[in-house]
Amino acid sequence: MKLAAFSVVALPALVSAHGVRDLHHARQAVPSAAAASSPAASGAAPSAAPASSGGNVVTAATGVVTAPVGALSSVSLTFTPASTNPTAVPLSDIVSNAVSEPTVAASTTFAAGTTPTYIPNAPPLPNAAALVPSSYPPLDKVPDTNSPEVQQWIKEVQDSGVEIPNIQPTVAGGCSANPEAAADQSRCWWTCGGCVASDDITTCPDKMTWGLTYDDGPALHTGSLLSYLDAQNLKATFFVVGSRAISYPALLQEEYMAQHQLAVHTWSHPPLTTLTNEQVIAELGWSKKIIKDVTGVTPRMWRPPYGDVDNRVRAIAKAMGLQTSIWTRISPTITLDTGDFDIAGGLTTSEQVLNNWESIIGNVTVLDTGFIVLEHDLFQQSVDMAVGYILPDALAHQPPFKIEPIITCWNKSLQDAYVETSDNATDPIGMSSLAVASTSGAHSTSASTGANATGSASSAEASGNSSGASANGKNSAMGIAAPSSMGAIALALVSGAAALLL
Repeated sequence: MKLAAFSVVALPALVSAHGVRDLHHARQAVPSAAAASSPAASGAAPSAAPASSGGNVVTAATGVVTAPVGALSSVSLTFTPASTNPTAVPLSDIVSNAVSEPTVAASTTFAAGTTPTYIPNAPPLPNAAALVPSSYPPLDKVPDTNSPEVQQWIKEVQDSGVEIPNIQPTVAGGCSANPEAAADQSRCWWTCGGCVASDDITTCPDKMTWGLTYDDGPALHTGSLLSYLDAQNLKATFFVVGSRAISYPALLQEEYMAQHQLAVHTWSHPPLTTLTNEQVIAELGWSKKIIKDVTGVTPRMWRPPYGDVDNRVRAIAKAMGLQTSIWTRISPTITLDTGDFDIAGGLTTSEQVLNNWESIIGNVTVLDTGFIVLEHDLFQQSVDMAVGYILPDALAHQPPFKIEPIITCWNKSLQDAYVETSDNATDPIGMSSLAVASTSGAHSTSASTGANATGSASSAEASGNSSGASANGKNSAMGIAAPSSMGAIALALVSGAAALLL
């Protein structure tokens, strides 16, 4: 595997995490250290940090503990992991201003036309080197809805036979800024109270089974994660952001050829309930397209950024052939989120993330089902935590966990994960036949009928504005407001090693 050095890189302003927070947190664009592999530099996104009255902050909907910035150094590890990686980066070095580590490029360069042998009837790999970045939307921005591609996808949604509920998009500020939406049980807004539809995937059915997932990549340090997973013979589900896929196509091909499951995570990672119908279609459509253009297959599963989904967004995804998968929620206020995303922004510590992990372990061992945890491969710090501490500890756990992708934890094969290789005649919209039981404190609903949401207004993750949607998938307003910002979190210039040779 090749290592490369790169010059000083300025990271854009970083945001707080993925969980549902009292204030909306925008998505930060991953820096492109390899200019040749990324068609354009992305602007920094604004950010907001949860307010604190002193002591640790437990985010209302996730249960993730985030220490106030002034108290970060006081967080200590409350347990001893059962095992750690002998080459693990010391916890004291896994910090927001960490020195950049060498990156691991894709281990294999696959020739165009190579056919995967592990999936029956898989199409040959496309020539990723022939991708034309200008043929795709700008990185990390909601795509234009007037393009021919999006207009075709809009028509396909209209012709799908799936009714899109007439639900108005949310506005900036989350649950507290949208009290009527938060209390509207027919909306089934996961952000506010954890309402899940009957076919949302939030767990694995079998106890002690971990549906291993990583969000937001592929990115600079995904190669290190792939190397560790390969060494441990572990497979995962990667929820792919389209803007990252076109930036690092060789890593995306490696994920696919290494028998990991690929799934959609939108083009630019916005909170989708804030968007118009057309914008949601554009976000999902372009992510599906770039994954197919790089690998030859189209995913049938997706995860909403921030878990921000309601019945309108679910229906659009369903009309586009995508099964909604979130992560496990064990009460209206606690989800299985390690908080790993927050280390890079200086909002939490590696010690706190491990403490969160220990709490997750304590919860999942008493669940009657398996579980899905939110983790990321966007940043070096998150990957360091995964390969150095979280995965080794999980592998040493007794009784052992069964660790696998979501698709196989539901007793389906990787063949069922993609449109081109699955039997659509018996399973037309991904895994819609798999009804996920409600977890404690989270009520369920069907995607097209009512819901039993808790209506809690204590947590949120949404912004934007526009008018309601009609059954034909149209909105009368196409605008989207910029995310609310409480001040950007400054990151230092990072120097040292690290560029992917793609």
